[in-house]
Amino acid sequence: MKRVVITGMGVVSCLGNSVETVWRRLLAGDSGLVPMSRWDPTGLRNPRMGEVRDFPWDDEHDEASQFALFAARQAMAQAGIADTAAMGLVSATNFGGASCWDQYLSCLQAGMLDAETAELFHEFTFSRTAELLHACYHFSAPMRVLSLSCSSGTALIGQGLDLIRLGKAPAVLCEGHDSLAFSSLAGLSILRTITNDEIRPFDTRRNGTIFGEGAAALVLEELEHAQARGATIYAEVLGYAVNNNTYHLTAPDKEGEGIVAVLQETLRDAGVSGAEIDYVNAHGTGTAYFDVTETKAIKTVLGERAYRIPVSSIKPAIGHMMAAAGSVEAVATVCALRDGMVPSTLNLEQPDPACDLDYVPGAAKACPLRTALSISSGIGGNNAAVVLRRYE
Repeated sequence: MKRVVITGMGVVSCLGNSVETVWRRLLAGDSGLVPMSRWDPTGLRNPRMGEVRDFPWDDEHDEASQFALFAARQAMAQAGIADTAAMGLVSATNFGGASCWDQYLSCLQAGMLDAETAELFHEFTFSRTAELLHACYHFSAPMRVLSLSCSSGTALIGQGLDLIRLGKAPAVLCEGHDSLAFSSLAGLSILRTITNDEIRPFDTRRNGTIFGEGAAALVLEELEHAQARGATIYAEVLGYAVNNNTYHLTAPDKEGEGIVAVLQETLRDAGVSGAEIDYVNAHGTGTAYFDVTETKAIKTVLGERAYRIPVSSIKPAIGHMMAAAGSVEAVATVCALRDGMVPSTLNLEQPDPACDLDYVPGAAKACPLRTALSISSGIGGNNAAVVLRRYE
């Protein structure tokens, strides 16, 4: 089977707009969650969000596409692939061009049905970012657009892995993106997934998450292709899996059977045992039920190993970035493998007895790391996981 490696990464987020800036701030224990500046938060469950600021905005495209293009440029520049036409693309989003959707609805309500209104709808469509990326890089290998709720950012890495394994492309740009708009924040508030406090994964006081926006991109490449052109290799992608709980629209299966199954299949696909996992980047949303469910699943699959390794969530620092969540968490996991450092789980002050693993409270710590597992789950019962290994 073809070996697949990561040769480029890029990030846009509330913690910064480059991989190294975000990684440095994660290790420092910073949080990018701030009072929202673009809307009046009246009626929303929390006035804060992971808002992207200090960004080179343009008036040509929706914010979501701008985030994706910016992160993709970073990843592609880092990878330095000359023949981009041979590459494939996997793009993922949960809300598409959310701001343009809000503007489109306002135009419809005002009876403004014209070419400008139609263009707003075009900017909203989930495929729009893939079109823009194709225009930039002229990809000729398969392109895919995913929307698997908040598991999308991990699932797209698996899709890229499959395209390379199957010989469909020597390299694939994998990017997840989402921006926030008032309508999406209102919907998430109605679902009561948003906390009125802090994001507190694995803490007794946890009662929800806070959403963030941005994008993360990774260039996956067949190992021999990367070696032949002398590329810098950041990590190896060993395997992945995707499934669905088929249980409930928003609630997890309390025994975690769906997550257990996706983790078991991920390890099988990667060809590794639970005893080889040195770190778990958890989904860790801080919701009442999911943190316990995820903990149960990790212990079921990894056994005693689960108690001897760090398990942390970066969402309290960066927000829940929706379709970008799994992608930015994969980037953070690659950095952890590279540097032998594990970011902390912020706001974990009163540990839940049912969540009894080492969630790295307080501060980042140094650990010997070789192989890591990154987990994502989402509304609708979607689960995804990926195994990454430090390249040797």
